[in-house]
Amino acid sequence: MNDPEQMKERKRPFLTEEKAREIARKYPTPFHVYDERKIRNHIENINRAFSWNKGYRQYFAVKANPNPYLLRIMKEYDWGCDCSSMTELILAKELGFDGSHIMFSSNCTPAEEYAFANKIGGIINLDDFTDVAGLEKTVGRLPETICCRYNPGGVFQLSNGIMDTPGEAKYGMTKDQILTAFALMKGKGVKRFGLHAFLASNTVTNEYYPKLAEILFRLAVEIKTAIGIDISFVDLSGGVGLAYKPQDIPNDILTIGESVRQVYEKILIPAGLENVAIYTEMGRFAMGDCGALITKVVHEKHTYKEYVGCDACASNLMRPMLYRAYHHITVLGKENEDCNCKYDVTGSLCENSDKFAVDRMLPKIEIGDLLYIHDTGAHGHSMGYQYNGKLRSAEILLKEDGSYQLIRRAETVKDYFATLDFSDILSNITGKKGEQNE
Repeated sequence: MNDPEQMKERKRPFLTEEKAREIARKYPTPFHVYDERKIRNHIENINRAFSWNKGYRQYFAVKANPNPYLLRIMKEYDWGCDCSSMTELILAKELGFDGSHIMFSSNCTPAEEYAFANKIGGIINLDDFTDVAGLEKTVGRLPETICCRYNPGGVFQLSNGIMDTPGEAKYGMTKDQILTAFALMKGKGVKRFGLHAFLASNTVTNEYYPKLAEILFRLAVEIKTAIGIDISFVDLSGGVGLAYKPQDIPNDILTIGESVRQVYEKILIPAGLENVAIYTEMGRFAMGDCGALITKVVHEKHTYKEYVGCDACASNLMRPMLYRAYHHITVLGKENEDCNCKYDVTGSLCENSDKFAVDRMLPKIEIGDLLYIHDTGAHGHSMGYQYNGKLRSAEILLKEDGSYQLIRRAETVKDYFATLDFSDILSNITGKKGEQNE
């Protein structure tokens, strides 16, 4: 049983009400805020956890949070970018990441994206057997380094139960397809091979990475025996998750890294694969609890339930509406008050599912209170959208010295209309083309 004080400490905000209101006077709510000190601590701990592997590199999952200011911090620690689209590839290139620091993991991939990834020297991670021929047709000659994504099928299970069902996932190749692809690519001049797999999302258990590593390491030995290929790197991808709920015990990355080392020494070293580099693509674990959504309470409603309405909505944080995901909420300034009031915490979208919390026990809330919605540093702002004409919020970096910096401004109505062409519409109304520019 978790101690209540321990649980409270796990969900302690990284900024005070005073600091939040100071920021809000300059950059109105809602906004996402990120803690630089916490980001750097996470980076250092992850690097430390895998420091036993001389080839280790973390490729941050850009989709989790594509803000260039945050990626630039990661670049200081020799991290790379895990990209899944042309836009993310361009972002990584423009930030100065070289090809060896770019992993391109995509599916249903347009030829032009493969061509661009190859042009900038990125490591291409093929999702399907047919992609081998497709890549060769696109770039003319297969690159010397290629990774393939493995899907073992069936059900993935750990000691604490079923984690996911890879057999129903759209990603990856079967073992036979992997073996055939590697033999084919070896004959076409590929010299450096990687293995990749992603079998479960947001796991809150130290068992996941070691178990995944065991699966991939054994496959690497099988490939060496069957085809004579020494795998150069094994990419454990992401999947190491967050303890979103206070009662959940967080992952211990140092324990995880040590457990992977033990599996490495048990399986790879006896097979003569002692030089295999370990890669990871953690996005959620690296950034999730380093961010929060700050929103102001602007409405209360008393009907069949008690509601408080915020100036943020699902456009700012989609996960609760999309997945019914839990995000802890702290009422800033009332951290030590009793949580004796039950609320649905809502946004203003024309969707009944636009709720950050349902039947959540919180302190007594008043209009004007600031809510700190935890763990939005990954898959928070990046999943924002403009339904109902809602505009995505600003992003703020809380720096180590206590100052803060705007790292993405809030969208404006002008941004919302920027991709529309009103010329024909307005010319029909006014009879004059171009009058909309006056």
